[in-house]
Amino acid sequence: MQLSRPYALSIAGFDPSGGAGLLADCKTIEANGVYGLGVCTALTVQNDVQFEQVSWVPAATILDQARLLFTRFPIKWVKIGLFESLGHLPELLEWLQMQQPRVQIIWDPVLKASAGYDFHSEPRQALVQALCKQLTLLTPNRPEMLRLWPAASAEESAAAVAAFCPVLLKGGHADGDVATDILFVDGDQHAFTAPRLPHGEKHGSGCVLSAAILAGLAKGYSLVEACREGKTYTSAFLASTDTLLGYHAVARIM
Repeated sequence: MQLSRPYALSIAGFDPSGGAGLLADCKTIEANGVYGLGVCTALTVQNDVQFEQVSWVPAATILDQARLLFTRFPIKWVKIGLFESLGHLPELLEWLQMQQPRVQIIWDPVLKASAGYDFHSEPRQALVQALCKQLTLLTPNRPEMLRLWPAASAEESAAAVAAFCPVLLKGGHADGDVATDILFVDGDQHAFTAPRLPHGEKHGSGCVLSAAILAGLAKGYSLVEACREGKTYTSAFLASTDTLLGYHAVARIM
């Protein structure tokens, strides 16, 4: 017998601190009233302030993990985080669409660990274009956006990539008293703003936001609504402690 909640899948790296990656995604998805499934892409040696090494899970093992889940559960919402080879990511996206033709995919491009470890160099624009054409949403922060698509500003870069898929440009790396995320979709821009908190910096905050948006889509929200609700959830997460690790409260389930 299947659960009454929808299922959402995170394909991401394992962070032993639970602040980012697979554990953070599943915490967020569950707290937002959706059942979280997980496929591990990498085993990391890290905590909230230090990153030492990463052991990549072979691509065949990633697919084996996901295959058994798709066999058992009706998965229509997937988030992808840390992944070893961006050049092989289109193959994963195509495989996911073969398992579930209506699958909605969010890619949160983890290019560099918050503790400073670089996972990837700048990808070719042709690869970024090919990836984005298969996505429901791309959720980069400002430095990631400029690495994916070099331009004079992160906003200009996001607007260019939005020709291929919707882009939520996260505003945490900008200056000012408020943090504003901007959704570029269908030629429009939607801004989601929250006060910038004095102790609001959190390890894995980008993972939390994209996972909360995924949960919103799984509950039937439109993309704009899911981004708005995701911003609200993430703001509460950022305000939950004065440390780099936050708490996940159970959200109102709709």
